[in-house]
Amino acid sequence: MCFDVDSQPPVEPVFGSDARGEDLTLTSADGTPLAAYLAHADSARAGGAGIVILPDVRGLYQFYKDLAMRFAEAGVTAIAIDYFGRTAGVTTARSDTFDYMPHVQQTKGEQIRDDVAAAIQQLRSQPNAPAAIFTVGFCFGGGNSFNQAANRQGLAGVIGFYGRPMGGFPPGAKGPIDRVGEFTCPVLGLFGGADQGIPTEQVHQFDAALTQAGVEHEIIIYPGAPHSFFDRKYEEFAKESADSWQRMLAFIQAHTPHP
Repeated sequence: MCFDVDSQPPVEPVFGSDARGEDLTLTSADGTPLAAYLAHADSARAGGAGIVILPDVRGLYQFYKDLAMRFAEAGVTAIAIDYFGRTAGVTTARSDTFDYMPHVQQTKGEQIRDDVAAAIQQLRSQPNAPAAIFTVGFCFGGGNSFNQAANRQGLAGVIGFYGRPMGGFPPGAKGPIDRVGEFTCPVLGLFGGADQGIPTEQVHQFDAALTQAGVEHEIIIYPGAPHSFFDRKYEEFAKESADSWQRMLAFIQAHTPHP
């Protein structure tokens, strides 16, 4: 598990912004409805970028709605999606007792790809549609965000927080490191040096594989930071959280065309 149900993104709200959010139901390629949350960019800051947010193993809940709003306040239209429409129904009101792992184990890479495609289409259908679209994911979503670089959906870049480079769900599925030869866009990877679930050796192997494949990328390891450090509760890692937020915004800015 990544964040607690009551966790909050470590980014301060922008007061006075006209960014706004709404709950949506998207439809995936196989007809499955899935919950989503769309945050419309602040009109004064809108910069032509959009981002699809891939949550941790809990799926879509308040942390990711809040994060979508922080992106929107920074001028980036954001849409956060749920993974479990096929197995747990369409809702974003699951309690802390939600038994998420059986649902995670039933996910398939191809279905997540199609769910992301539905979110991308939603962004592209907006008035003043983003000129560049990215993905960002956390934990389970981090690995899935990296994998979107191989799915040829016209992304401008992918970002992953503590996403496993090796393997995935179901067991035996290809992990990002196995697919780097298929990547078609830049990568930003953000990892904790004290993450007990992702050894730094694996992160270095992922970095080397991206280099060998000729993929533009930046891999950052924050020494001493644990898994899921990007959380307001981790006050001792506020500096690392602030740095990773600024790196994300800089990555988006650098890979968004501007008139």
